[in-house]
Amino acid sequence: MRIVILTWEFPPRIVRQLSHYVNSLAIELVKKGVDTYVVTYDDYLSGYHEGKDGVKAFRLSNPVKDQLNVLTWSLTLNQEFERAVSDIFYSVNRKVDLLDVHDWHCIPAAVSLRKGLNIPFIFSVDSLEDHRSHGASAPFNLSIKSIEWLGAYESERILVKSDWMKQQVSQIYKVPPQKIDTAIPYSSTWINEIVKSYEKAIRPSMNEKVPA
Repeated sequence: MRIVILTWEFPPRIVRQLSHYVNSLAIELVKKGVDTYVVTYDDYLSGYHEGKDGVKAFRLSNPVKDQLNVLTWSLTLNQEFERAVSDIFYSVNRKVDLLDVHDWHCIPAAVSLRKGLNIPFIFSVDSLEDHRSHGASAPFNLSIKSIEWLGAYESERILVKSDWMKQQVSQIYKVPPQKIDTAIPYSSTWINEIVKSYEKAIRPSMNEKVPA
């Protein structure tokens, strides 16, 4: 299995817990024999690096330096994510099995890559805009919610970290519960549950057809 993780933070860039989580995930996947790439943003570092842990990381900068907000920052950065994943895709003879997309920031690139290169993706939800900005209905918040909805709709599977978040994703974005998998971070079955979810996304014909 070969997967590419898309994330807006990854060590040494640490904004919050997502960075540590994705780093642990990538390391554990390599231990499971999964060929693992990480495409991420960094303020200062750029280019390819393979660590001693076997994780292959591509760090990118944003070509647009002055931004209005996180929404415009994310949308311009996604073009670079698309370019990097495309480079990986063609360098490995088009054998990328799956994208694991962490939070809304990387959804536009994932949707384009799914449609352009036929790479399925999983939407790994860390948080939702309804919780980050409770009750907010400004165009900015609604734009982020529309991207989250797009990820929920276009992804093969959705991966959450708790049963509560599974209920929230299903309720807010009207997602069938059977499309959502739960893997509690750092539990004894954590990585095994994630790999199972990957397999269901890669080979949906092996599972019951899930409506979008």
